[in-house]
Amino acid sequence: MSIKFSDIEIGDSLPHWSRRTSFAEWNRYAAVNDEFVPFHMDDEAGRRAGNEQGAFGMGNLRYAYIVNALHTWIGDEARIHEVACQYRAINQKDDVLTVTGTVTDKKTEEGEQRVYLDINVVTDDDQSTCPGHAVVALP
Repeated sequence: MSIKFSDIEIGDSLPHWSRRTSFAEWNRYAAVNDEFVPFHMDDEAGRRAGNEQGAFGMGNLRYAYIVNALHTWIGDEARIHEVACQYRAINQKDDVLTVTGTVTDKKTEEGEQRVYLDINVVTDDDQSTCPGHAVVALP
């Protein structure tokens, strides 16, 4: 099933998409991407990097969460055209991260029906960590 361009209105929100993250998720992500950075894997290294709570989450994993949330929403018949975000805050072990998004525009460009969104990844205490934008092309 895929969402259709005609089903989308400006102001619509992405469906709820959340993940709890901790060492297990960070380790799997690091293994796949060969990204074993000490302050993401070791509490003492995280403290030396300035995070009192120790090791902290990976920005690129939050980017991957955005892509997964978008793909879950649009389905296999659509495609993600563009994603950009900024890593503005860190996430801690065991945080629940939620991808949020709001439709800001929709138009036909270059023969594609595109939907524009403001996106973010927020922590369970509603702290913005990863604001950005996305464009998806829908059938």
